[in-house]
Amino acid sequence: MDDVWIRPLEPYDTDEAAAVWWRSRHAQDSQLPPAIHSEEQVRGWFAEVLLPDGQTWVAIDDGRIVAVLTLDGDDLDQLYVDPEAAGQGVGSTLVDLAKDLRPGGLALWTFQSNTRAQEFYRRHGFTEVRRTDGADNEEHVPDVRMVWGAHPERLESWA
Repeated sequence: MDDVWIRPLEPYDTDEAAAVWWRSRHAQDSQLPPAIHSEEQVRGWFAEVLLPDGQTWVAIDDGRIVAVLTLDGDDLDQLYVDPEAAGQGVGSTLVDLAKDLRPGGLALWTFQSNTRAQEFYRRHGFTEVRRTDGADNEEHVPDVRMVWGAHPERLESWA
């Protein structure tokens, strides 16, 4: 992916970006629980929530969206790479962007079942600070909190 272009999500991107999210969540070898919302609801969420928030970026290769990154404050809230583009460095490029945009530190949640994501984030300097039973996430699936840099939650975990 030598010619990947990263830019903010635009109104005309929302359906295609939502499709990348959906394909990633439902790929054959996905370690993620199935989405609890329909494809239509996910498209609406991209258009009505993520777009107006202005904190979502898309990676474009050869004229198509291949990955999506959303920041929510200092949380790396969404990072999804199209299964056809996985393993080619676009996810790493987006993590680097997130670090550049939040030099004070980042935090994220990933599902405990998603061991590939946990290893990916560890390679990028994130460390685990806690695990939960998933009671507080929409899917009610056990998850892992990870942080990078001088994020306040890293400091709390050392106390």
